[in-house]
Amino acid sequence: MFNPFQKIEIIQAEVFSSLPSKFRNIQQTAWSASNRQGIEVDSFLEGPSFDRHGNLWVVDIPFGRIFRIDPYGQWEVAAQYTGWPNGLKFHKDGRAFITDYRRGLMTLDTVRGDVKPFMETAYSESFKGLNDLHFAPNGDLYFTDQGQTGIADPTGRIFRLRANGNLDRLVSNAPSPNGLTFNAVTNQLYVAVTRSQQIWRLPFMADGTPSKVGVAIQLSGGTGPDGIELDAEGGMVVCHLGVGVWRYDHRALPTHLIVGPSEGLMTNVAFGGVDGKTVFITDSLNGHILKAHLPVAGGSIFGLAS
Repeated sequence: MFNPFQKIEIIQAEVFSSLPSKFRNIQQTAWSASNRQGIEVDSFLEGPSFDRHGNLWVVDIPFGRIFRIDPYGQWEVAAQYTGWPNGLKFHKDGRAFITDYRRGLMTLDTVRGDVKPFMETAYSESFKGLNDLHFAPNGDLYFTDQGQTGIADPTGRIFRLRANGNLDRLVSNAPSPNGLTFNAVTNQLYVAVTRSQQIWRLPFMADGTPSKVGVAIQLSGGTGPDGIELDAEGGMVVCHLGVGVWRYDHRALPTHLIVGPSEGLMTNVAFGGVDGKTVFITDSLNGHILKAHLPVAGGSIFGLAS
């Protein structure tokens, strides 16, 4: 029987691996001055994404580093450059695409460690500050342009870069668009809109134009949603800043809440593990990669464009 007031199961996350001390040098940076209220940081990890070899890649925004973490939890700097990498996903050709807050859309050659600009402007204008990205199965790339937008400045944008190179601006009035993912049949895009505490649903018409954009999930508490991922049952995993990581079912009702071993900031999530049911979570505040086991596998473990 359908029960909208189903009990929410609490899952305790544990530390999978932590940023080694040799990579920590706490200091104030230009990024933290505006985005972390001026506090000193030694890292700010986001963008977890698995490659085909089972390595977990994460970005370090304030120091322009890209880390590769092997299945045993060993870290190495795969690349470092002048930029603020915010999100990372793999293309089918092996390149990593990076949404960089300062420099736009970048690509990373994972073998040589070269980071190069791919798209630095939109329609000859600078981006506000790119945040996250997601590949559709047909190779189209969707990404959010968040910048410093919010309730008082709801001008965040959502773009689609088609596989043929055409750029579409889908939304231009989002108060802090962040993580994004598709439903199973890829006719609806879900976007975490941080400052309005919402997950937006963008249904697409046959020509690819979004229509009747609405709210799929309304959150409360904490700061707002960040990274989101689909699971194999049509549910969604949502990183809720200051709260934990929610798992919602296909009706957008909460079933599980993942909490961390200590106070942190759980920002982004990637499915992995042997059965695809382990979620790896960036605790950006503490420089940890957490892990927890869910009863449902991810909708796309590796997030690779087909």
